Amino acid sequence: MRLTAQRGLFFGPSALAPEDLYSVVEKGVARRERGRVHLTPGTRVGTNTYFGRLYATYWQRWTAVERVEVTALAGGEGRIRLLASDTNKVSRIVDAVDVGTPAGPETREVRLSAPIDRFLDGGGMWLEITTETGELTVSEVRWSVLAPRSVPATDIVICTYNRVEECLDTMQALADDPEALAVIGTVRVVDQGSDPLESRDRFSAVAQALGDKLVYLRQPNLGGAGGFTRGLFEATAGAPEEHHDVLFMDDDVMLEPELLIRLTTFAACMPQPSIVGGQMLNLLHPAHLHISGERADPENLVNGLPTPGSLREAYLLGLDERLLPINQERRTDTEYNGWWSCLIPAEVVRRIGYPLPIFFQWDDVEYGYRARAAGIPTVSLPGAGVWHGDFGWKDWDEWHRYFNLRNGLIMAALHTGFSTKTINARIRHLLSVYLIGMHYGLSATLLQAVEDFLDGPEILRDGSAGSAARIRRVRADYPETTVHKMSELSEDFRALTVHRAGGEPSNEGLTWVKRAVYQLLDRVPHRMGFIPAGDAHWWHVGLFERAVVTDMGEQGVRIRQRDKAKLIALARRGLQAMRRLHTEGPAVAERYRAAVPELTSRENWARLYGIQADAD
Repeated sequence: MRLTAQRGLFFGPSALAPEDLYSVVEKGVARRERGRVHLTPGTRVGTNTYFGRLYATYWQRWTAVERVEVTALAGGEGRIRLLASDTNKVSRIVDAVDVGTPAGPETREVRLSAPIDRFLDGGGMWLEITTETGELTVSEVRWSVLAPRSVPATDIVICTYNRVEECLDTMQALADDPEALAVIGTVRVVDQGSDPLESRDRFSAVAQALGDKLVYLRQPNLGGAGGFTRGLFEATAGAPEEHHDVLFMDDDVMLEPELLIRLTTFAACMPQPSIVGGQMLNLLHPAHLHISGERADPENLVNGLPTPGSLREAYLLGLDERLLPINQERRTDTEYNGWWSCLIPAEVVRRIGYPLPIFFQWDDVEYGYRARAAGIPTVSLPGAGVWHGDFGWKDWDEWHRYFNLRNGLIMAALHTGFSTKTINARIRHLLSVYLIGMHYGLSATLLQAVEDFLDGPEILRDGSAGSAARIRRVRADYPETTVHKMSELSEDFRALTVHRAGGEPSNEGLTWVKRAVYQLLDRVPHRMGFIPAGDAHWWHVGLFERAVVTDMGEQGVRIRQRDKAKLIALARRGLQAMRRLHTEGPAVAERYRAAVPELTSRENWARLYGIQADAD
């Protein structure tokens, strides 16, 4: 059985997507369309691009597929070459076909093929299309492989919360690509918002376009974990032979529907059930790849770290030091994949259960690590990407930071030795710089996360919905957590002079002590100033009595006002929390580990959804 591994696309799904991520006119003049390219005489077009190449190194490492075949319709006169690269980006010709003659430029099917070998450490394949004196049109390009089995039944799950227009855009993108949508069984949209999709006139049109593939569900807000798991829950109901694989997808992405084909076919060709994830490109900067392989450091409450050799914030239209295109040439591993697009086979659910009911943040990380511990790999497949809001343009001082911190502690409890020395050192560092930077609400957020973690797995009893409401109330007591428009400020413009930060301190510890002394003795050097987001380091903000700081999204500002009483109270609370973590932490970690089977069970999620457990 032959399966389409990917289509040859020469243009993106939207004018907002750079076309050079698909194909590049290297010489001459060409007209590029979504599935078709027309070359005038003396032109060369290449597809050695993020979406244009086949990442052969991933196919050789993770599948048993031995050969790829490329077919296309070609009319006119020219040449099509199938090129390949090795680990060091040195290219070679692996197949070629001449199209037409001056006397016979009729359209015909052309076929090229090459073995998937010599790619174990790196390399890929792509097309080079050229003309000399004639014109050439190439369309219907398909890369296909001989697969060991058909693509399993796969459902899409889109979790949405009050992002109505973005979610409808994503659903419309699915409906607009029938060939990609054909590999999907059900498109299950789980709406947890107070502003429902079905309240819009546009919803009816999109629903009609998707037809009987669409299943629309409303439920109370249980975060991304609860929304995505609902889709997983529905897709794995009944007997095992009735289960479907599930492709998670965020609601606020600019979708490339091609990833449906690429992820499902790749997963079908893997010899063992594996999680296969799409990669994230930045929505505000669409030519930039966020990261190609991720790992976490739970004891330091950090995820999103690059695995060795991974590209990170890479400009995919750029050239490297040898003036060659920036591509993921060398294969890199990943330890988990974000749920902006991620395929989870039903067999994985049967083996390790459902995600944890932790609302959101770290839910995808924890599931990837739990699968890894069970011998189930995760592959982040290059060329299968979606555009998602840039993480670098999101401010950390938001209510969701609570879940990032609390769930990081839960992750550390489940997947590390839970060194209280390491964890407390991290908490101490975060709290100290938050306090000096007048991040009092963020400090309270951190401490609430630690204290709630120490309450044990019972805090997850309601799917963390109560925690989400509580942290909003906590943060409401701290004015600097509110974002203001510049037009709302009443200060004299002369008091809002921009103050740029100097160089980083040579001795952070000594600098911190100096800033603390300044603040405790009421001797800070500056009464007021305006600080750009990129300069809002704790050691710079700590020099001000009142700092107007640009929010990372640059759509407003936050006003940080020095408050010695809050600083002292939060510092005392922090010391108490860290003492508790040291003494109680190891036993609490054991309770979390013991609770995992129950928390991730179908019965627990049925209870959270208010569904009878025997309904499956």
